Amino acid sequence: MASPRTLIIIPTYNERENISKMVAAVMKLQKGYHILFVDDNSPDGTSAQIEAVMEKHPEVFLEKRAGKLGLGTAYIHGFKWGLARDYTYLIEMDCDFSHNPKDLPRLVQACEEGADCAIGSRYVRGGKVKNWPLKRILMSYFASVYVRLILWINIKDTTAGFKCYHHQVLEQIPLDQIPFKGYAFQICMKYAAVKLGFKVKEIPITFVDRVLGESKMSTGIFKEAFFGVWQMRQMKWK
Repeated sequence: MASPRTLIIIPTYNERENISKMVAAVMKLQKGYHILFVDDNSPDGTSAQIEAVMEKHPEVFLEKRAGKLGLGTAYIHGFKWGLARDYTYLIEMDCDFSHNPKDLPRLVQACEEGADCAIGSRYVRGGKVKNWPLKRILMSYFASVYVRLILWINIKDTTAGFKCYHHQVLEQIPLDQIPFKGYAFQICMKYAAVKLGFKVKEIPITFVDRVLGESKMSTGIFKEAFFGVWQMRQMKWK
């Protein structure tokens, strides 16, 4: 039987090509991880592909939502689903292989060794980015510099979306009060963890730009993050 200790939450929208490959890569690790896909009514048949995989893998679960409601709300949906089922560790991960499944054990190990939140980081020593144009690398890097200056948090990769939480972190963060949907959501979750006194550790990873599917990046997502950090400073966490 697969261990229910660790749940990997993967939001999906038009990721049909990546589903089987991702499940196979995670199962190959033989760590007993469970996977929850949160699909936002993908028109390309992503949910049907997930259901086909579920027939062979009881460790895989699916939550369907009515439409494209945003990355942040998808993760909150997944967090609540996992907390209700007593998982110890809950992981955020993309479906496009920009996050390497082989790095999952290192994130979990960091939490087992005392971190409350382990971040797969592009910008700590040993971290790398592959297949991104220089302009996007610089934008991402200096976005994190901007966030650190505004929020005064010592996290190099503030927009990272590859993270492992101990369940106690998610139980204390007021998830329903977080209004953000894109990169701002990722920033806000880290900021909340720091403000609540949890230990956050960055683990170097190599981030690789997606090969299949389409990027979800947009001007609106960038603007939300740029202005959202000022809103975060006003939010109450305790």
